[in-house]
Amino acid sequence: MTEAITLETDGRVARLVLDRPDKRNALNEAMWQAIPGLLEQVETDDRVRVLIVTGRGGSFAAGADISEFEDVYATPDRAAAYSRTIARALDALAAVSKPVLARIEGACVGGGYALALACDLRFAALGSRFAITPGKLGLLYPFNDLKRLVDLAGVSTAKDLLFTARMVGDKEALALGLIDRLEGPEALDEALAAYIDLICAGSARSARMTKAMLARIAAGQAEDDAETEAMFLDAFSSADFDEGYRAFLEKRKPRF
Repeated sequence: MTEAITLETDGRVARLVLDRPDKRNALNEAMWQAIPGLLEQVETDDRVRVLIVTGRGGSFAAGADISEFEDVYATPDRAAAYSRTIARALDALAAVSKPVLARIEGACVGGGYALALACDLRFAALGSRFAITPGKLGLLYPFNDLKRLVDLAGVSTAKDLLFTARMVGDKEALALGLIDRLEGPEALDEALAAYIDLICAGSARSARMTKAMLARIAAGQAEDDAETEAMFLDAFSSADFDEGYRAFLEKRKPRF
């Protein structure tokens, strides 16, 4: 693990923290390499209900570290290996079974926005700025990142942002669907905490299985099949359902 990216766990909440404030948290190769292992810790810690992805020092992430490009793109084989490293990190984040929230302030650009895209929801502070900039470098956004962008904001918005590489302000980002919540800087953490309370009041199993079913829809599944039917029906024999309906009948909050 590199000190430039850390996992901080406090009971039910884990935080994946980008910590290169002098570089506006631009992700170097070592950071991308560290992400899958850190996420595995989140998956195996039963105490953790929610993962927050954030940056330290006033920025979310200014993208991939361009100072490494001469090395990581030196040959086609090196470029392919570097690209696979980034893809593994982003796909692992998108595949986390627990709810994942991006906490965004300042710059959220290029690979940084790809990181936010791989989260389930995006909470941003006023003053945040967004751009998807591979066109400025003669590069492409990878297919999986494009798919997540199109699923989130639609084809037209994706074309607009990728063709122009323009910077989008906080309010336009909200209007375009690039973020889900926009809060004052002083209210961002309070809003996140209140939202996490709502998640944690519900069933962790329900959240996990719902996320799995939504992932199937995003991947193109259009109709119920034996596996999704089993996912639905298995809930009725779960301990969480037993607790949930008993709590309802007893007019109390469930204890999941």
